[in-house]
Amino acid sequence: MNAMLKPDSAEPVVAAVAAAAPAAPATSPRRPRRPLAANTTARVRAQISSTALKIVAPLLGAALLVLVWQIITVKNSSFPTPAATLEEAIKLFSDPFYRNSPNDQGIGWNLLASLQRVGVGFGLAALVGIPLGFLIGRVQFVGAMFGPIISLLKPVSPLAWLPIGLLVFKSANPAAIWSIFICSIWPMIINTAIGVQRVPQDYMNVARVLNLSEWKILTKILLPSALPFVLTGVRLSIGTAWLVIVAAEMLTGGVGIGFWVWDEWNNLNVPHIIIAIGAIGLVGLLLEQALVALARAFTYEQVSN
Repeated sequence: MNAMLKPDSAEPVVAAVAAAAPAAPATSPRRPRRPLAANTTARVRAQISSTALKIVAPLLGAALLVLVWQIITVKNSSFPTPAATLEEAIKLFSDPFYRNSPNDQGIGWNLLASLQRVGVGFGLAALVGIPLGFLIGRVQFVGAMFGPIISLLKPVSPLAWLPIGLLVFKSANPAAIWSIFICSIWPMIINTAIGVQRVPQDYMNVARVLNLSEWKILTKILLPSALPFVLTGVRLSIGTAWLVIVAAEMLTGGVGIGFWVWDEWNNLNVPHIIIAIGAIGLVGLLLEQALVALARAFTYEQVSN
């Protein structure tokens, strides 16, 4: 029988095994990932995508419109080419405020005259429509009284009201303003009333508990809550008003962009008609964007303070 190893005799064996074993590699620190590079790449891609949506896409749309326009001119020689229209536009806008006679004025004066009519008619519609919308939304009896009237008159074409204006006011300019008024008032009344009716009932319960006056309820609860609806109605109304004034001025005559378009048609000046269409669209776009910016500027906190 082999003799048992003594404890002190095992130490040389362990040392020999440890010396023969390969040395363990030193633990190297883990390489950090590169999240900054990935985030930078994603940010650059997002910026490129945003730029493409804001700049490249509209430019491609404009190029497509010009291409279709050019194709139409090839098929119809009487239609002006984009280049010829651009040349006429440069001449026209080089002096937009000339005035030779009441019937011979620059496009700038005609645009200003139309904007003045729209401003008066739209302003009167706002003065009447917004308070009436609050009243209809706040008082159920008033809403039931005016509901059938609004439903009956709202679908009527604004130009159908023009003869009534001519009959009542005996003049073309007030009749055009009347048409603007009657077409602008419905969106403001309806949207304002809907905004008031959608005020959370909890707010009204708190006002009842606090025994707030009707003026406090209007200024502190109804107006801040319904303001987005009011501004939506205003934006819809200004777009409708700008559409109607062109047609109304074609029928009534005088100074205005609508009359200017009709007069150029009588002169068979098609490039000027196309230029006027572009100017009408640009002014309408600017009016809408101005009201969108106004809606973004008025927040709940700004109104409630």
